[in-house]
Amino acid sequence: MNIGILGGTFDPVHLGHLSIADAAMDQAKLERVLFIPAGQPRLKQAEPSASVDQRLEMVRLAIQDHPGFDICDIEAHRPGPTYTVDTLVELSAKLGPTANLYFILGMDVLGQLDRWKDPEQVLELCRLLVLDRPGEQDFNWARFYEKVSAAQGRVQVVTAPLVDVSATELRRQAAAGEPLAGQVPNAVAVYIRQQGLYQTEREGRTAS
Repeated sequence: MNIGILGGTFDPVHLGHLSIADAAMDQAKLERVLFIPAGQPRLKQAEPSASVDQRLEMVRLAIQDHPGFDICDIEAHRPGPTYTVDTLVELSAKLGPTANLYFILGMDVLGQLDRWKDPEQVLELCRLLVLDRPGEQDFNWARFYEKVSAAQGRVQVVTAPLVDVSATELRRQAAAGEPLAGQVPNAVAVYIRQQGLYQTEREGRTAS
């Protein structure tokens, strides 16, 4: 079984994430895509605004009507920084040898692969599905393969439509009470409003 892995803070999850998962599933012939909300991402400076349980619930609501999309909480409550290699080791043990793992990421993230923990082991455990989106065609592949030679033959490019949605902008809009329609699934928009998510960001700006 071919299984895609889409990690992120999902703070909040939005239609861009679903579009990426759809493109990966179609072009790489995946049977499933696992959405894996991170607890404490190592390479991100700021803590997520919503709690991990709130982000898990938003993802659950976002994918509830999408066959083949599943949520996995393997990283959610892991103490300390989140490392992709640890997640892949756990998933490989849990899913067994018949599961072929495909890690979905953007070109910007691919360029940092040499900074990951044990990138060679990551590439032993999975193939990489890299999103090719407008404005990213100047990626220096030759330099990338010089830095991470183990990636040779382990990378597949996926063409995904550009969905102009920013989680940062969504949090600002939610704090301002603006509608989120057309940017997040309706169930997620309702949840954000009901839970009063991201209101602390408005309060922080007011105090400053």
